[in-house]
Parts: sequence; structure tokens; C-alpha cells
Amino acid sequence: MRIKQLSLIGGGVVLAAIVAVAIVWGGATSPPHEDQARGQGSYALPTTSGDMFTQASLTGGPTAVFFGFTHCPDVCPTTMGDLDLWKSELPEARDLKIYFITVDPERDSLDQLRDYVSWIPDVVGVSGTRAETDDVITAFDVLAKRIDLDGGEYTMAHTAAVMLFDGEGRFVDQIPYQAPLDAVRTRLAKLEAR
Repeated sequence: MRIKQLSLIGGGVVLAAIVAVAIVWGGATSPPHEDQARGQGSYALPTTSGDMFTQASLTGGPTAVFFGFTHCPDVCPTTMGDLDLWKSELPEARDLKIYFITVDPERDSLDQLRDYVSWIPDVVGVSGTRAETDDVITAFDVLAKRIDLDGGEYTMAHTAAVMLFDGEGRFVDQIPYQAPLDAVRTRLAKLEAR
């Protein structure tokens, strides 16, 4: 059974219940045709590199896609650190294109994303309107849900795995949150084998 890993902040019984529901949501293994369709669609969002992120962005070389947001207190900065480690330590990751797609476009402008991703080579931030973002979330079959907090604040629950696509734009595998380097190397090797 594949469990979608999530990022959440907050406390209390209600939040724990939300986490339980979110983990169950989509927790069963997806049929193969669903994984093969992952990332396909007619979406188009602006990026921090000045291009548009479309289905064609997943082609031309191995690609990693991660959904997160700049106000994320734990999973996103940790994953960004992991991505930097992969790029510097693993030869299999040196040519990897990486897209960081915000699940919180209301707060994450392209300028804010540019600052957030600029310290890691080959990472491009992606943002757009809420409708555009929802189209991408649907195309990639990820969880992204707003969680309201006290005082009018909010956070986002989101899938925490990094998705991998081969040079033809086909979904190959995903790397779980904080996977050890050996597991990352094994999954990245699948990209070269295709």
C-alpha cells in the first residue's frame, strides 16, 4: 500500500483527525494507468525561470517534481536540503531538473519562490492562480488542502514525496520524505534505465 506523505503544522485532536483522514485519502495503491497518466494535462503555469510549466516541461531529461509552499515549517525546507544533498552527492542527480510547485499560490508569488529555490542548482519554482494550481494538483494526483489555524492563519497539508519522471515525461517512481541516500540512488537509477 502506498501512503501519501503529508506536511502539516498545528496541534490538537482535530488536526490529528485531519492527518488520519488525509493519509487514508488516496492511500491505496493506484492502478498502473493512473500512475502512467500522472503529470499529463493541459496546465500551464509561470515559473521563476520565465518559462511556462507544462506537460512538455517533464520531457528532455530526468525530472523531479515536488509540491510544497514557502511558509511550510518542516517538510519543505527539509526536502529542499535533501534536494541540495542529492545534487551535490549523487552523480545520478546532477542532471536532474527539479520543479518546486507551490500549493499556496495566494501567498507564494514568483518573486518569493525565486528567493526560496535559488540556492539549489536546477530548481525552478512554479506558481499561478488558484485555478491553474488546482489543475496541476489534479494532473499530478497529489493532496493539497488548506488547514485553518487560530487567529486567521492557515497552513497546507500536502503530499511530501518527490515524483520522478523520465526523459519522455513518464512517471517512474517517487522518493519518500527523508529517504536515505541509497534509496534515492536506487530510484534515480530507474530514470537512467528507461
